[in-house]
Order: sequence, then C-alpha cells, then structure tokens
Amino acid sequence: MYEKRIRIFVVFSLLLLAVCVLRLAQMQLLSASSVQNEIAELKRRRGQSAQFKTIRGRILDRNGRVLATDQARFWVHIDYELSCFLDERVRRGMLLRASERADPEVVKAEVNEKIREKVDEDLRQIIDKCAQFRAVEPDVISREIQSINEEVWNKRIIQAWRKQFPNSKVREYYESIKRSVPISKARADFEQKLPDPNERLMLVSKVDIIEMHQSSPLLELKTDDDIFAAQLEFMDTNGIHISSKEQRFYPYGSVAAQTIGWVGPAMRKSDKEFFAEEKLATYLDGDVCGRRPGVEYVCEAILRGRRGEEATDIDGQLTSDIDTQPGKDVKLTLDIELQGDMEDYLFRYPHDPNLGEPGISAVVIDVVSSEILALVSLPVYDLNRVRYDYGALISDPNRPLINRAIKEQYPPGSVVKPLILIAGLEDGLITPEEAIDCLPEPAPVGWPNCMIFRANSAAGHTLRWNNDARNAVKGSCNIYFSRLADRVEPLALQQWLFEFGYGQHALAPPYSIAEVDGAELRRNFRQSPGEISSSIVGRALRFEEMPPLNPGERKYFGIGQGSLRVTPLQVANTMATIARGGVFKLPRLFGDPQSSAGVDLGISPETLAIVHDGMSAVVSEPGGTAFKPFEPFLTLFAAAGVKVYGKTGSTERPFHASFAGFAADSDGRKIAVAVVVEGGQSGSRDAAPLARDIIQLCINSEYIGESYFDDQAF
Repeated sequence: MYEKRIRIFVVFSLLLLAVCVLRLAQMQLLSASSVQNEIAELKRRRGQSAQFKTIRGRILDRNGRVLATDQARFWVHIDYELSCFLDERVRRGMLLRASERADPEVVKAEVNEKIREKVDEDLRQIIDKCAQFRAVEPDVISREIQSINEEVWNKRIIQAWRKQFPNSKVREYYESIKRSVPISKARADFEQKLPDPNERLMLVSKVDIIEMHQSSPLLELKTDDDIFAAQLEFMDTNGIHISSKEQRFYPYGSVAAQTIGWVGPAMRKSDKEFFAEEKLATYLDGDVCGRRPGVEYVCEAILRGRRGEEATDIDGQLTSDIDTQPGKDVKLTLDIELQGDMEDYLFRYPHDPNLGEPGISAVVIDVVSSEILALVSLPVYDLNRVRYDYGALISDPNRPLINRAIKEQYPPGSVVKPLILIAGLEDGLITPEEAIDCLPEPAPVGWPNCMIFRANSAAGHTLRWNNDARNAVKGSCNIYFSRLADRVEPLALQQWLFEFGYGQHALAPPYSIAEVDGAELRRNFRQSPGEISSSIVGRALRFEEMPPLNPGERKYFGIGQGSLRVTPLQVANTMATIARGGVFKLPRLFGDPQSSAGVDLGISPETLAIVHDGMSAVVSEPGGTAFKPFEPFLTLFAAAGVKVYGKTGSTERPFHASFAGFAADSDGRKIAVAVVVEGGQSGSRDAAPLARDIIQLCINSEYIGESYFDDQAF
C-alpha cells in the first residue's frame, strides 16, 4: 500500500519537474515567445522617457530676410523668495504671522532683522548692480521687481479668495462664461466679503503657490560682455542666477506687426485642443503658440515642430529614439524693406493737424503675380514687447492691434466709380459718349449732390466739359455715377461687386497647411468680407445666400456710400484686376509655388480703355481730382518710364479719405496701390500725396520703372 503511494508521488513529481523543465526551455530558447514579450513590455512600462523641446520654424519675407525666429536670450533671474522682501504687503504679512507665534516679540525682532538684511543689504546691492548694467536709475530696477511681486501677489489673492469663498457669485458667473476672473473683480468681492484688511492680509500671506518658488526674468543681458560680467558679479549671490531661454525674436520690431503676429503662452483650451491627436506636438507647460490674428497664428500647423523623444526600459536600455522635427519655415510675399520704408514715411508724413493721430492703411500688390508686396496698418506696435504691453495695447483707442488693411471695413467712396462704370458699360446701360449733365443746381431730394456744387453753388461739371464716361471718372462726378448706378439692376450690381472680390474674404491660408496636418488644422486671418447688400451680414457668404440690395440704395452705392463696405486690400485688388485686363485673382501673401491662373471677368477691351483713360486723366490732366498733388512728379515718373492711373475718394459719416490706382511701366510691370486715411476730408489732399510717394518708393525698390531717385527720406 505504501509502495503504491510512493510510486504515485514519484510519478507526480516527475510530471511536475517535466512541466517546469519544458517551461524553462521555452523561456530560454524561444526569444519571440509571449513571455519574453510580456517581460519586455513590463520593462518598457517601468522605464523612463524624455521629451525634447520643439523648434519653431522661421517666418521670412520674399527675399529671405528673417522676420521671426527663435533666439537664445540671456537674463538675470531673481527668485521670488528674495524679491518678495521688497513688497511691503509681504513684510506686513510676515509680522502678522509672527504675532501668532509663541513669544511673538522675539519672533518679530527676528523677522525684522531678516527683512533688514534682505532689503538693505542683498536687494539694494542687486538693484544697484542691475542699474549699472542697464545704465538707468536704481528706481527703474526697483519698479521692475515690484512688477514681479505684483503679479505673484495677485495670484495669491485669487487663490486666497477662491479658498475662502468657493461659492462666490462672481466666480460662478465667470465660470459660466468660461473666462478667468479678473483680479479687479476678485479683489472687490474679497474686500466686500471680508472688510478687515488685516484678515485678508493674513489669509493671503498663508497662501503657498508654485510661483512663489520660481524665478522671474529681471534684466536682459544684451552682449557677451554683459553676460560674462553678470556671471562674475552674481556668482555668490543667493536668489540670483543667469539663465538662457529660447525666445521668439522679431528682427524688424514693429514693421508689419499686425501681419506677422506674435506668440504667447499656450494656455487656452483652444490651444490644447489644436494638436490633441498628436502626442509630440501637444503643448507642454512653458510652450508658446501663435496668437491671433497674424501669420504666427494662421501658420501654427506649419511653424510648430514636433518634439523628439527618448525612452529607456527599467534596465536603462534605449527602447525608442524619435528625432526632433523642426517646424517648417513660412515665406511671405512681403518685401519687409519696402514695408518698413512705407510705415516710416506714413508715420512721419505731416498730416492735417485736424486729423489728430489718424489710422492709416496702405496696400501694394504686384499686378502680374497678384503677390502682396506691402500690407501697412498704422499705428503699429513692437512685436518684441507685445507680451508685456498687451494690456495697454488692447485698451488703446487707436486700436493698434487691428490690421486695418484686411479687418477694417470702410465705405469706399469714389474709388468704386471705375467699377460702377464697368458695370454700366458692360451691361449696355450707357455708352462712352453719352453725357449725364451735372448742372449748377441742387440734386433732387434723396439724391447726392456733386462735390463741386457743394463747394461752389455756381459750379457743375457740365460747365467744364462734356460730362461723358471718361470725364466723369476724371472729375469724380457724383451726379453721373449715382444716376448710372440707379440704372443697374440691384442683383446685377451686387454680382459685379462680388466678382471683383467684395462680400468675400480676400486672403486664403497657405495651401500647404492641408498637406502638413489635414484640413482640420487649417486657420485663416481675422478679416472682413465687406458688405454689398442693404443688410449687415458680417461674414462671407456664397453669392446665392447674399441678402438683397434695396433698389433705392443703388444711387449711394454708385458713389461708394450707403451700406457698401470694403477693405483696403479688396480695393487694391480691384485696381489690380482692372490693370490686369479684367482678370480677377485672389491676392497672395504666401510664397506658395502654385498660383491660380485667375478668372477672366469678360470685360471688353473697349470698356477697359475708357476706364484706363479716365483714371489716367485723374492724375495727369488739369481738372483731374489728383492732378495737383501728382503734377510736380509727372515728369519724374515719365523719366522712369512709369504711367499712373488713379482714383480719389472721400466719404462722410464716417469721414475717410482714400486713393486707389495702379502704375505701369514700359516693360509691362505693374503695381496696384490703395491708401485709406481715417478722418481724412479729401482724397486729393489727404490720401493722393501718400499714394504718389508710395509709387516712388516702389520705383526706388525696383518693382516698377527705372529708378534714378536718390535714397532720400520723404
């Protein structure tokens, strides 16, 4: 009986041993077994990974000049744990907290001594040294430290208020609209709910947030000598260290600021969602992204690179190695030198003092390629300072952050009259020879008067010449164009405006965005489509969706008033279309290798000849509305082989002055120009001289004609 049990035990043991041997053999001999894979996966999961920083692409102008790039910047950083001693609120809070301790008088004495050492010895020396580096008064550095302290203190107030009053109505309201609570609102609610300032101070003093254990940039070191000297000066100074950081740098400062745009911390929900499906492109703490509305924002999918990553297993073996993919460069069609010359000239031009500080926009387009050479919007701001000056910029009544050339909508005034003439001639509603009398008498009630009659009741265009198509353009006759527009069917008038680009967006994003990351990552500029109906639409629509034009408003559309609204870029592109022989192309801001052939609007050569003749007379013949400002330059332009075609414009309620046209040379090169001066009273006086000198700048830059001008400052 025992022998049988022993046999069973031996057999069972042998079977168990065989299973173990077979399993061990499997694990040792079969390297691709599931067990090996499971072990490798376990090692991988227990390992570590490191991700590297992204490298943002550059923005370049048409000639390869760098407009935006990442650059290493060196700063003197100060720890908040040191800078806070310059904050009187922090000092009072320290003393209040000392009063709660055992033997408070002894503790207060120790706190006072510590404050004295930090303020009178450490901080005073630091302030004096930094002031010498920047060659400023020490008070300037003190104010910068106070600014750092203020930012952290405000965050501590918010935290203390939230913790003490989690159910505040103010907090609930701002959460409902998905906005951060402004510090002014939080402070006011805090003071109302807790009137005692010492109680509030005590609560804030007890708040501990991460920013209190971080450092902030205090002083930028501009040269290698400064960097070396600062390292020596602050080598043994606790709370001060020299730090380098990649920072977006804009070499041309304020030039083309609204078009280029800027970068800021990627903190918003929309930022986080933009690359949500791409692990190595998502934003980490400290990352920056393009801010609306410039190229930095529009081209984020192109400019933003992808992080590299290294992963190791639990044994320190490399399991994954992904190289960093730098962002791609974006090339614009702008000539930054021409743009800078235009901005400088327009800023310094002696405008009518009654205009104050006028907002100005100016556009230059190469007619043949439809490339935008300059896109000016004044006033401007410094792209290297915008993150620090944003509060002042956003509240500036002159609205420098707005790109007036593409976002602001203006009544076009008389610069629309060449288009109205094209509509009338092409639809057979008038012949080039037919005159519409402009007599020295008031227009019927509800109709606009001619400008020359308003200036002199004894004047009328019919007394000067036969008021036919060509001369009506030359003299900008309101009587002629209001009557002519009233003959055009409302839908047909809207159709002509739409075909010339009004009522729709003028700028498209670069085609390559879709190739990089898919259509869902496409962005476009914040721009206005204009208005070509009697209703305010506020967005781009297909023509079939466009609200109707009230028939009674046609006469005002004929002189560029009423509900008609356009952008300066659209006006410049209309002039480019007329100069191109009636071929419409969208203006191009990006240096894409592909460009559309354009759409031929089917305008007859005879109609174009009449329009060109009238626009030439505007600047080159006595009686033309821009003859006076252009006359002294006509000989110079002719010597350069350049002929100018133009149209002045002015509007009332709102008052604006404008000029639009094009210039052509004997080699077939052409540029289109549009200028708008906000608050201007006269297109001839306030806008035409600006366009004239912009054309001269384009000659000097060799975009048209043969330049023999000196590099003079206007």
